[in-house]
Amino acid sequence: MNLSDTVSNELPPGNDEGTDDGASDGTGKPHPLHRRLKSFVKRGGRTTEGQARAFSELGPLYLVPYKPEPLDLTAAFGRAGPTVLEIGFGMGEATAHIATVLPDTNFFCCEVHEPGVGALLKRIGEQSLSNIRICAHDAVDVLDHMLQPGTLAGVHVFFPDPWHKKRHNKRRLIQPGFVTKLAQHLRPGGYIHCATDWQPYAEQMLEVLSGEPLLRNTAEGYAPKPEYRPLTKFENRGIKLGHGVWDLVFERTA
Repeated sequence: MNLSDTVSNELPPGNDEGTDDGASDGTGKPHPLHRRLKSFVKRGGRTTEGQARAFSELGPLYLVPYKPEPLDLTAAFGRAGPTVLEIGFGMGEATAHIATVLPDTNFFCCEVHEPGVGALLKRIGEQSLSNIRICAHDAVDVLDHMLQPGTLAGVHVFFPDPWHKKRHNKRRLIQPGFVTKLAQHLRPGGYIHCATDWQPYAEQMLEVLSGEPLLRNTAEGYAPKPEYRPLTKFENRGIKLGHGVWDLVFERTA
């Protein structure tokens, strides 16, 4: 499987120091290339033999192709049940763990990093998981065209790219417009769970999520880590080095 034809998150060529997302196309209006929100950044990486085998053997069962039309979630999972959207699952370690401890929940997962998709497919086979489906496509398109408003029980966004440099902060995923889109796709009582190990991004997340009128904070500020979210090897290593991790859990209002 080749994901190289997915849309890149890279900005058009130019001087990044002097360009922002509202750059004009000469008509006084923002150029559409700069307005286009992406949920990912293309990364390099090599697909292993085991991951490639997982694509071949398990892809037909667990990969949902992107189509710009409403998706029947019950048909996709072969059962009815609450559905959680996960955006950017990396190598799938946390995703597989959560799917194991929450077997009655369906997890619809978006990731464009081919080795990561292969790794999660491999975990699905090794752990006999039946409640995961993967769409190897931009989550923004998936939300806009495949998932219906008011249908999700939850959204997980764990450790998205923090874009450390100030001039790159505009590329961060958790922005007001995107959070509104997520909130609109939640059913009443549904939740958004974000986690980051970069404090400035945690502060931005708290500000943006708190500013969304469709959401309410389930905690006084940052939330305790929910039991279902495991500590990854990367996270454990960071904690031993004194790095913080911040969880935020917001709920959709009625």
